[in-house]
Amino acid sequence: MPILQVIVLGLIQGLTEFLPISSTAHLYLTSWLLGWKPEGLNYDIMLHVGTLAALLIYFFRDWVQIVAQGFGLQLGKDNELRLNHMLLWLLAIGSIPIGIVGFVFEKQAESSWRTPWVIGAMLIVIGILMYVAENSSRKTRDLASVNGPDAVVIGVAQALAVVPGTSRSGISISAGLFRNLSDQSAAKFSFLLSAPAIAGAAGKAFWDMHKEHQLHSVLETPFLVGVGVSAITGCVVIGWFLHYLRRSSLRPFVYYRIIFGIIVLALAFIRRPA
Repeated sequence: MPILQVIVLGLIQGLTEFLPISSTAHLYLTSWLLGWKPEGLNYDIMLHVGTLAALLIYFFRDWVQIVAQGFGLQLGKDNELRLNHMLLWLLAIGSIPIGIVGFVFEKQAESSWRTPWVIGAMLIVIGILMYVAENSSRKTRDLASVNGPDAVVIGVAQALAVVPGTSRSGISISAGLFRNLSDQSAAKFSFLLSAPAIAGAAGKAFWDMHKEHQLHSVLETPFLVGVGVSAITGCVVIGWFLHYLRRSSLRPFVYYRIIFGIIVLALAFIRRPA
């Protein structure tokens, strides 16, 4: 993969994975509009590893505290996390739905569903859902109050992100808002919940590369550059988005999704085969 293409796709992944606007939509449509061909396993694992690295780096102290508390150890200073010592196991429960759905519908998600028609429609539909969630939520709860039903509801919502254009963060944050979590708490739980799913996808990609004798490519310059660019960009975006949600709402992202979705459908109509 040309280094310029790697940098562009890494930047897009880092910018859009953690914002509720669908990284899959932006990556697919960038390649579609520029005429770039899918790059296979190397491309997929590069984006997964970069995204996972961003989550582990940014939330490193949180992960240490969550894991320690899950096994009965008192580490870390975050008060919300300290008050919810079961959070590790709630994240495990919430990760089950996407594991099942991803296994069952992997081929469709990577082929027949990955079209501008599906992506454009999902951008609009989930945008409307985000608007409803934003306006109906009481936003009175934080991570300390997250419980089993919350984990199940948000986990099932995250599983819907296998449909291109949905946005893992968009759908799971919306589910958190429907459960009356604050914007920031819903976003943070969404990010933490995405880590096991992304780690699982990265692990599968590594295994597929091993079967095809391509593991050597992870040490090549384009792969390392792509991972670095998406990881660094992702860390910056996570920090900015959580800070943004302390004082603002999801409405700008709702409007962006709907406008972008309409543009995607219009382009799909214009560029459809005669």
